[in-house]
Amino acid sequence: QGFDDGQIRAAAAYCHVRGVKLYFTLNTLVFDSEMQELDHAVRLACDAGVDAVIIQDLAVAALIRERAPTLPLHASTQMSVHDAAGVKILAELGFTRVVLARELSREELVDIRAHTDVELECFVHGALCMCLSGQCYLSSMIGGRSGNRGTCAQPCRLPFSNGGNDHALSLRDLSLIPRAGEMAELGIMGLKIEGRMKRPEYVAAAVTACRAALEGGTPDYTALEAVFSRGGFTAGYYDGGRGREMFGIRGKEDVQSAAPVLKGLAALYKEERQSVPVTARLTVAEGKPATLLLEDRDGHAVETAGPVPQQARTAPTTPERAASALGKTGGTPYTICNIVSEIDDGLMIPASGLNAMRREALERLTALRGAPRPHPYTGEHPYTGVHPHADGEMQAGQPYRAAGAPKLRVRIARAEQLTAPLAEADEIVVPAGEFDRCDRELLARHKGKLLVEIPGIVFDGREKLDGILQNVIELGVTRGVVGGLGGIDTARRHGFSIHGDYGLNIANTPALEEYRALGLADATVSFELGLGQIRDLGGTMPRGMLAWGHLPLMATRNCPAGNCGGCNRKSAGGDPAVLTDRKGNRFFLDCVWQVPRLYNCVPLFLADRLKELPAVDFLTLYFTRERPEECADILALYRRGGGYDRPMTRGLYYRKVL
Repeated sequence: QGFDDGQIRAAAAYCHVRGVKLYFTLNTLVFDSEMQELDHAVRLACDAGVDAVIIQDLAVAALIRERAPTLPLHASTQMSVHDAAGVKILAELGFTRVVLARELSREELVDIRAHTDVELECFVHGALCMCLSGQCYLSSMIGGRSGNRGTCAQPCRLPFSNGGNDHALSLRDLSLIPRAGEMAELGIMGLKIEGRMKRPEYVAAAVTACRAALEGGTPDYTALEAVFSRGGFTAGYYDGGRGREMFGIRGKEDVQSAAPVLKGLAALYKEERQSVPVTARLTVAEGKPATLLLEDRDGHAVETAGPVPQQARTAPTTPERAASALGKTGGTPYTICNIVSEIDDGLMIPASGLNAMRREALERLTALRGAPRPHPYTGEHPYTGVHPHADGEMQAGQPYRAAGAPKLRVRIARAEQLTAPLAEADEIVVPAGEFDRCDRELLARHKGKLLVEIPGIVFDGREKLDGILQNVIELGVTRGVVGGLGGIDTARRHGFSIHGDYGLNIANTPALEEYRALGLADATVSFELGLGQIRDLGGTMPRGMLAWGHLPLMATRNCPAGNCGGCNRKSAGGDPAVLTDRKGNRFFLDCVWQVPRLYNCVPLFLADRLKELPAVDFLTLYFTRERPEECADILALYRRGGGYDRPMTRGLYYRKVL
């Protein structure tokens, strides 16, 4: 967004002239209707010779692997990768670099580094979202602008109150600039500055501070905080910190402090930074045009011819005078680091001649350095991403149709919800942490219906999780629901049949096919899709959709209610913590494997619209805070169809998401 084709090509040339890599961001979810635009964007990236593409959607990865295999793939932080297991899956898919989640501690970064050879990149400065990137649906649910589509309206910065915190979803900006050198020593290959919608002075201040830190200097934190902060900075999760000290908003004093420093910060980028070293060789011989050879460290060399030297009447051209003229590279990205002059005695080249030779040589060197280095791109036909499989009759572009009526798959949040009436559902998803608390007789009687929910985000308790999953297998449960890339590896290790959850953000046909190739048996498509978009999805993998429930809007590591360390009110039978927005809507919190999650204030309801739903293989009733009897009633309602006399929402199924 914000760049047209010509500007992308110009940006690539501009960066490459200056020895800087250009990464092309395509890190949003793509809809099937946008596949031709995606095809064009990837062609453009190849033609411009960008150095890598940063992506979120596996559809983009599939296209690049098929049509532009030399174009490096970088995984966006939008993929919510926070462990070595997730990095392992991305390496399998051909990614060469992973931008890790911002919620990781130093120790966790060390552990990931020790278990992979893939390049790792981390955020070092900038806005810190309350939610793990790629797992936030608050903006799309409230206003139809999706964070997964690059259009987030930042509703989290508005008032959401809990106790004494009136902005319980607004964190201070992250700044790990003083730790930049330490992060480099850990093996982090890239330090990322978040700068969405920021002015040039902000970028200049942040980059200058990072450079100073990496070179052992002292960053100008006064200017950095003045140009933009939310009541100061936080080290985030790097040092294991949580709690209220991480929260902050941008107040009047923060805005006012920016004005005095803007002029000084603008000076940081007003003049061209001379960062490209060049060697020069000047040859001046009697009766021959003078020549100037310039060479950079990337193997580029240019030679220009100047005037034929004259016999000097007073002041011959000396190596010192030549160096003075040739070294005037101000206004260009070049610095002459070494000049070798071979000048016959008694000869003179006018300063104007030397200047002209220098200008021409630098222009030619710029043309060489900025010339496109395109990646080969194959494929003459528009990209659809759908490929018929030997075990199916699906043709490219043909919408998928389930064989029969959709199964009703229920997902419980706590063991008490699994009662005999609810066990009459076609399939039952039980979170890993709840299996030991469920009625053993019910589990044994209905084990053929059971799926274990493997948490999509696991920061703590991995060994405990492995033990639970082993016990689940011994109960005879063979299927696992996963909502993150790391969960796929976990499910594989334990031998589960793999079923994708909403957290995978599957929004198009190629992504469905990619997850099918990874071994998934079926998948829940993104609830950011409209009914028509779900209906038009092609491919061969069985799929389902969320049809009931308080939709999960955020997955966080710092609890908005201040209950860091895990809120267990659900098990104790107490009311969940609540955040109240400026309109009085009450969004409740719950923990899934020690990860606080924010849920919508009203449930999704579609039991009276069942005939309008796409022909999918299953509908998931996603239970969270409901009482056991209410769960059973909702299941019965979806069996027979009917209305609902309480506040509810249709979600995004009848709306357009930007």
